[in-house]
Amino acid sequence: MITKTPKLLSAACLLAFCGSVSAYTITGTVSDDQGKALRGVSVSLLKEGKNATTDRQGKFTIHEDEIITPPADSPGVAIHPAFRNSVGYISINNGILSYSQSSTSPVQVKIYNSLGNQVFKKLLQGSGTYDLSKGIGARGTYFAQVSVGNAKQNFKFTTDRGFSSSIGSRANGNALLKEAEKGEALRFVADGYDTLTVPLGTLDTTVDVKLTKIATEQTYAFGYPLKNDPTPSKGCGKDNTLKNYFKFTGGGIEHEVYLDLPENYDKNKPYRLVFGMHCMGGSAQNVAKNEHYYGYRDKDKKNTIFVAPHGYTDQMPWRCGDNKDHLFFDEILTYLNENLCVDTSRVFSSGFSFGAMYSNSLAQTFQHRLRGVVVFATADQVIYIPKNAGKPIAWMGTVGLSDGTCPPSMGRSARDRILRNNGPEGHTDCTSEKATEFSGGGGHVCYDYKTVDPRFPVKWCTFNGGHQWDMRENGKLWASDIGWEFITQF
Repeated sequence: MITKTPKLLSAACLLAFCGSVSAYTITGTVSDDQGKALRGVSVSLLKEGKNATTDRQGKFTIHEDEIITPPADSPGVAIHPAFRNSVGYISINNGILSYSQSSTSPVQVKIYNSLGNQVFKKLLQGSGTYDLSKGIGARGTYFAQVSVGNAKQNFKFTTDRGFSSSIGSRANGNALLKEAEKGEALRFVADGYDTLTVPLGTLDTTVDVKLTKIATEQTYAFGYPLKNDPTPSKGCGKDNTLKNYFKFTGGGIEHEVYLDLPENYDKNKPYRLVFGMHCMGGSAQNVAKNEHYYGYRDKDKKNTIFVAPHGYTDQMPWRCGDNKDHLFFDEILTYLNENLCVDTSRVFSSGFSFGAMYSNSLAQTFQHRLRGVVVFATADQVIYIPKNAGKPIAWMGTVGLSDGTCPPSMGRSARDRILRNNGPEGHTDCTSEKATEFSGGGGHVCYDYKTVDPRFPVKWCTFNGGHQWDMRENGKLWASDIGWEFITQF
């Protein structure tokens, strides 16, 4: 943004001091990509060799050193030597071109800006004078080429009467443009941020920039680092138009969907997304309104988007013989990503009983879209289980050792299938490690597997109880508490 364009004086004072002025002033601010002012950023005006550092407000200023006014009787000095050929004579003094010819050959004047673009061209006939500043529209560094017949004179100047340097009395047009094409630019350098270079079209301007943090996270062939930066979905920046209850058709079947957004939802903030999958005899409404997404919603109303979809089949709450529920999940997740601001690297599914079995089935093929699952009273039975994609996924499961509906052996089967995928890179079987399980007495026992990749943890919790998710100890829903800790560790 150009802040001011003053009335121009002489275009050049070649080889002479011409007045007490500041030739140009560049100001600006530097912030990070979140808009926070950055202090201590090094700012360099490259060709002029001038530097500045941003202050607490991220502001900087670069200006031309003040030019000292010479004594009143100090004469201006013309380009030396003035040049002459068979058709005439040319000199430049204090930006004023003097010319005379003994033939009809014109004087040709061309002026280029600091980016090498021609901004002025004029033919002058006969004899006289011409103020070069008439060819300039803004402050900055310029290059002039003056020729008559075969004689040429090329030089660089600023519009504030400050002579920079002569390119040479016999420099040709190619040399002039080569110098001009170097352009002028600001370079911004700060520790921990990508270096930014901004080309300038004028040397009297205001430049406000944002610097991007250098990516320091380790990259992997699959998955994310622990505590990775959010990965915003396509819906970030969009105004929300979704209601708390709506119907969505996916996999060819219409589903009811309950949606709970964070308080003071910010369309520019990527949020964690947690699905709550209902059990046999349950419903999406019950998960959302009564169970509060297995107690998670009571723990976080500001940083997580919660979704409860309802399954529809002839006999079971989730499909057993085909992949239509998987098609539905893929489509509803895409729909949410495109309409809400979702952190696509932190999407989770949690469920009880049939909802747990459905979450486990998703964990077979949606490792690229789900960061993890938390399953209460899970089993490998009466659910569509696709071929295992072989990719790791974070997994936590609980089982009551007296559960007759989803026996512990079937829960262990689901756990071991995950363990075969979650070894460190290059190692894919950790099933030889045995979990510590409940052996009587009060309370519960949780075991964290030690041989898995820490980015894909596996937690196994057992207790002396039956088919339930809402087990309490000392008045607390311990499975819900541990499940939420598992989800929020990433």
